Amino acid sequence: MPQSPLLVKAAAGRQICDITPESAGWTHVGFRALRLEAGESESLETGTRELCLVVLTGTVDVQVGGTTHAGLGSRESVFEEKSPDALYVPGGETVVITARGPAEVALCTAPYEGGKSVRRIDGSSMRRSVRGQGSNTRHVCDVLMADDPTADHLLVTEVITPGGHSSSYPPHKHDRDMPPEETLLEETYYHRLNPPQGFAFQRVYTDDRSLDEACVVEDHDVVMVPRGYHPCVAPHGYDLYYLNVMAGPGRAWHFRNDPAHEWMLQTPPKP
Repeated sequence: MPQSPLLVKAAAGRQICDITPESAGWTHVGFRALRLEAGESESLETGTRELCLVVLTGTVDVQVGGTTHAGLGSRESVFEEKSPDALYVPGGETVVITARGPAEVALCTAPYEGGKSVRRIDGSSMRRSVRGQGSNTRHVCDVLMADDPTADHLLVTEVITPGGHSSSYPPHKHDRDMPPEETLLEETYYHRLNPPQGFAFQRVYTDDRSLDEACVVEDHDVVMVPRGYHPCVAPHGYDLYYLNVMAGPGRAWHFRNDPAHEWMLQTPPKP
């Protein structure tokens, strides 16, 4: 069976994935994930794009210009009940990331318009919440969402879905620029599994089924969501983590639920 064009399989070695607007065939979102060993460095230029660097695991020092942002990151696993540390970097900057020990970092990018500043975002300041109920319960950490004016276009959040649960569900979409009902946002899902030999499922589909892709995701895989609904399911025994990166012409997250499944959000009548 051919692989879905929306599924980016993880690579072994230093660079896990590298998704650009050109490779994705869209306009806004870029996403890279890197593994770094102790003492290893990665240098990059932000150029015409803004960057949210999320320290998924391990600890890194990040130099931007002449300033070092030391000791970013403190968790050993993305499944810890602990928020990540992050660093926002505007366009036109040189960035050097150096790992103090084994580390995994995510580089989330979008177009930059100007007027923003470098900002360290400590995990202790991030909002954590629980969404859904029953087997639709999931745990959310807002890394850089729309109520934080730090960025021009980027929206970044983490979600943990316990085994046997669904997420991004009921299915919702954000592919029309019609605020406040819906906003146009491209999106990537960077998946991790616990234990790591597990797998999960994600479907991406539109109302007219002109896009209808079902993806089996494994540890470190990415699913690209150019449009349409995009629910996930974590099988029993395997918790699912994903890092969401969204960006579009604006910076607001308004979505439309699939009307065929919206009934499950209705409050049941009292007996």
